[in-house]
Amino acid sequence: MSVVSRRTEYNVFLPMPTKKQSDFIYSPAKRKIVKAGRRGGKTVGVGILGVEDFLDKKRVLYAAPTAEQIGRFWATVTRALQEPIKDKRLYKNESEHYIEVPGTENRIKAKTAWNADSLRGDYADTLILDEWQLMNEDAWGLVGAPMMLDTNGDTVFIYTPPSLRTRSVSKANDPQHAAKLFKKISELEKTNPGRYAAFHFTSMDNPHLSRTALSEISGDMSAIAYRMEVLAEDVDEVPGALWNRDTLESTRVHEIPELEKIVVAVDPSASSTGDEAGIITVGKKDKHGYVLADNSVQGTPEVWAKAAITAFYLNHAMYIVAEKNNGGEMIQSVIGQVDKQVVVKLVHASKSKATRAEPVSIIFEQGRGHLVGEYLKLEDELCLWTPGDKSPNRLDAMVWGFTELDLGGSIDWEAVVGMR
Repeated sequence: MSVVSRRTEYNVFLPMPTKKQSDFIYSPAKRKIVKAGRRGGKTVGVGILGVEDFLDKKRVLYAAPTAEQIGRFWATVTRALQEPIKDKRLYKNESEHYIEVPGTENRIKAKTAWNADSLRGDYADTLILDEWQLMNEDAWGLVGAPMMLDTNGDTVFIYTPPSLRTRSVSKANDPQHAAKLFKKISELEKTNPGRYAAFHFTSMDNPHLSRTALSEISGDMSAIAYRMEVLAEDVDEVPGALWNRDTLESTRVHEIPELEKIVVAVDPSASSTGDEAGIITVGKKDKHGYVLADNSVQGTPEVWAKAAITAFYLNHAMYIVAEKNNGGEMIQSVIGQVDKQVVVKLVHASKSKATRAEPVSIIFEQGRGHLVGEYLKLEDELCLWTPGDKSPNRLDAMVWGFTELDLGGSIDWEAVVGMR
């Protein structure tokens, strides 16, 4: 990558921005949102933006959910400012990731932040929220927005639409919150372009990304993951999914009837650092099924066992159901160690996940399946999963729960085909 020297009172070297990077770096808007594909150059772009604002004597705060994610930004910043740091005209604190002009408030800092509490404790003229789709919305609503009001500062939101395989590490309450903000800022840009601006580019728009590298990052992706993570498309439902938003909305209820049977279904995670364990409570009334709670959680077997037991007691369930050939005996053992009074029923999967899931989706299409209230993460999984892909844990747990309820009722296949 070629570099250019920006001569101010310092000798500074910055990467030459691409056309797509320049568009958002030099936009004068106060609120900017950038939606880009993996390896599209967005983090290097905000690294350039951050240094530019620092050189304009602004206080810059960059935040990303994990220490690993701040690495590329920090590398861009430290490389650009290495000469004045070496000459001790700037002070660098490597452990806390900040560079400052000694004796002033002029500073650029990178920190990990994923919710309101982790973002607190600082202020800035320029706030950059990277991997925004993985942060909790409160990071902006409770801390970022008031901070910018106090300083009349600028904010840049950066994100890649998260596919199902990346959502397990998200701290967001609503997995679609970044997409909703992009849409909102895009609309506001039409009436107030001086204050709001939205930018979109794909992985292919990065001229420095080799086609080989692009092939490597996309080779093991499903078609929907490719659309989200490479083409940077916001997608909230996909063709071929067994559920859709209209069906979930039309069957949603907000009151729980007097139920005949309640069970808690558990689909364990493969590891304590991977996907969440699906923990869904469902109930039955007159051949109708109701989703009552989503207590899915990421953690050790003891963590999700306690969550399942809590759901069991809070919802007055009859028992906990789990798949025997997917860690069921381990579930039974762990739950027994925590609370011997809880009954665990193990069921055997003799059919594929798609074959088990389709009758449950049909129950919803017939108007006999209901979400009691909103379950944003579960609803995302239902509307973004297609048979053949790895199925997510909340969906699996709900399918096991509904199957265990034995809702009966005949299926009019011609009607089903007509609805689809």
